[in-house]
Amino acid sequence: MNIGELTKGVAESTGSSEADAKKAITAVFDQIARAAAKGEEVAVPGFGKFTVKDRPERQGRNPANGEAITIAASKKVAFTPAKGLKDKL
Repeated sequence: MNIGELTKGVAESTGSSEADAKKAITAVFDQIARAAAKGEEVAVPGFGKFTVKDRPERQGRNPANGEAITIAASKKVAFTPAKGLKDKL
């Protein structure tokens, strides 16, 4: 599913226009991204939660030449599905 298909589905479910549905979807994802940038957790009951996790510095290999390299520490966003979502799968 892409954003166009998601937009059509939300518009049909809510009886709104596709433009309004796209604005709402974009706003939701923007808020999740802003919270993640602050390191906050976003929990959506019945769906799941988005958390920010730290990835420590680690050793890796350059695939082009096989040399050892150090991969810098970083942060990543992780999603943990809620039981309600898992049950639907």
